[in-house]
Amino acid sequence: MATMSWDLGIFEQAVRAYAHLQAPIAEIRGPGVNILGDHFSPITALIAPFYRVFPTPITLLTAQAALFALSAVPVTRAAARLLGRRSGLAIGIAYGLSWGIQRAVDFDFHEICFAVPLIAFALEAVLRERWRTALLWAAPLVLVKEDLGLTTAAISLIVLSRARRAEPRAVPFAVGMIVFGVVACAITFTVVIPAFNAGGSYDYWNKLGENGGSPLSSLLTNPNLKVRTLLWILLPTSGLLALRSPLLLAALPTLAWRFVSNDDHYWGTDWHYNATLMPIAFLALTDAIPRAHGRLRSYAGHLPAATLAAALALSTTLPLADLTHTATYQPGPRAAAAARVLGRIPDGATVEGNVGTVAHLTNRTQVFWVGDAPGLTPSFIALDQLGTSQSALLDYAKQLHPQATYTMLAAEDGYWVMMLDVKSTG
Repeated sequence: MATMSWDLGIFEQAVRAYAHLQAPIAEIRGPGVNILGDHFSPITALIAPFYRVFPTPITLLTAQAALFALSAVPVTRAAARLLGRRSGLAIGIAYGLSWGIQRAVDFDFHEICFAVPLIAFALEAVLRERWRTALLWAAPLVLVKEDLGLTTAAISLIVLSRARRAEPRAVPFAVGMIVFGVVACAITFTVVIPAFNAGGSYDYWNKLGENGGSPLSSLLTNPNLKVRTLLWILLPTSGLLALRSPLLLAALPTLAWRFVSNDDHYWGTDWHYNATLMPIAFLALTDAIPRAHGRLRSYAGHLPAATLAAALALSTTLPLADLTHTATYQPGPRAAAAARVLGRIPDGATVEGNVGTVAHLTNRTQVFWVGDAPGLTPSFIALDQLGTSQSALLDYAKQLHPQATYTMLAAEDGYWVMMLDVKSTG
């Protein structure tokens, strides 16, 4: 019962629809909303066969964990090949424990779990000078999220710069993939997403620019936080040595859209936004160490051990530290109450819920976000709401649906389920 966002419920609704060969309608985003008209992430359909067998949000969380774990393979393998087995293992463990990966695992499910291994395998192929393999790994990024076509283009630009002398025959493929990434990104923003969007547009254009100004105005807003985020991305992961590798160019598209946005949630180190940058930083470090010369060579030689030490030290304040607490392995004090209260809702019912309930109902009911189901009168309202009285919640239900009357069906330890009184609504 420790869900921290509504995203897990949204993605479960989409994957559940895919599993039943239906359009990915995510009604937590709004009645009838096709998730492809919000963010373009059709790659999540790959989880559908597993969800059909195991219809639970745990399937999504397990898939995400497996994909993040898979991304450690190319990072470790590349580092071991270039730096030796011990240094490679140190970098691989440091990457697996990196703060960006830990934050993402801890914050429910997001589509970027597919991007992380794709980026890692693509950049490993770059380091092995397998240019076409790198391009093939980068291509599916356009199916992960609408902005990642630019990351495909950035990786292709890295291939172009490196293959130009080593293998000229790969140059046309790299140029083609740069064009493909940019064009795919533009078409997704301007054609594909609007085609699935009820409003016929991309809903997040308004996040560019501060108070209606230019994107540059947002870029210059709160520079201290953004510089601090950059240091977190580069310092504990590479001791800043990643700055000497062109592989770091792959991080620029993600950093650019985040920092020109007016949404300050994108600027910091919380949640899942930095996961895609972790394989870039560690593989850039792996690329930079053999290139170090002079006094810098000694410093570079100590960085594999230093990054591992930093990852271990930081983990004491990151989600991994929860594994050392006994309470982590025990149900929370309210979990049993939640199961009893939410269990009163029958399968197939229509439900409005909030962040503490939706992900526990999407596998068996039709769930809407509370207060965001205009024109609909759900059969149940399920809330995780500590410190509120029954009368206040019944009044809230009346505010949401003035034409209907709800009665309290079950209540325990801050979990509430209200049921529509069918007789009162005629």
